[in-house]
Amino acid sequence: MKRLCDIFGLYRSSFYYWRRTAAARAARQTVEARLAGRIRKIHQDSDGTYGAPRITAELRDEGGLAVTSASPGSCGPSDSRESGCAAGTAPPSRTRPRRRHRI
Repeated sequence: MKRLCDIFGLYRSSFYYWRRTAAARAARQTVEARLAGRIRKIHQDSDGTYGAPRITAELRDEGGLAVTSASPGSCGPSDSRESGCAAGTAPPSRTRPRRRHRI
């Protein structure tokens, strides 16, 4: 393995990390594919008139997982403990808090 990593210019730790996280990546792709299917169905059912705000509202009304613009599908059943999400809730916000206006 060392020789292959040297040939490709990779650190061995990067290869082992990639290999160790393969299952999590596959699970995330499955959740995101399911979410994409739900989004397509809602859009088609609305005859193409619903945009992101209405689709998000529909997804929330259906129950299931909450959707955020930063990370759609990131709180799936497999990774809810690692990301700090309770089942069926959105991940913690990854945006900066608003600045207070100076007077």
